[in-house]
Amino acid sequence: MTTPDPDGPLAEQLLRFTRRVHRIQKHHLQQCGLGITPAQSRLLRTLAHYDSPPRMADLAERLEVVPRAVTTLVDALEAGGRVRRAPDPTNRRVIRIELTPSGHEALRELHAARRAAAAEILAPLTGEQREVLGGLLDTLIDGGAARGC
Repeated sequence: MTTPDPDGPLAEQLLRFTRRVHRIQKHHLQQCGLGITPAQSRLLRTLAHYDSPPRMADLAERLEVVPRAVTTLVDALEAGGRVRRAPDPTNRRVIRIELTPSGHEALRELHAARRAAAAEILAPLTGEQREVLGGLLDTLIDGGAARGC
């Protein structure tokens, strides 16, 4: 005899919601017409958080992917003029990745697409429900850190 899983329906809801969020964000990303994949978008957003251009290994670590995956993403973004490889000024063996002006513009458009996706996702909620959801999400996001995970 199997024991009922009290969190089973909630886990299924979370999975369905996650898929919906990804689907809506992908749709809005395609609508902005930049020709950038969700993975490329994530790399651009991550790149923008660095104070100085990072190495590919730094990006791979931050994105939690293998370096080869970053190389593929950078190759595509470089071909589109969104990033460029630049030699490190202190070590000629090191290549750094920097945003181009086109990359900064793409980030602005991506931000607008993400905001539009969020607006669509949150549209059914009242202001009070949004506040509650925000608090719950903060708890879930911070929960792993509190337990040392």
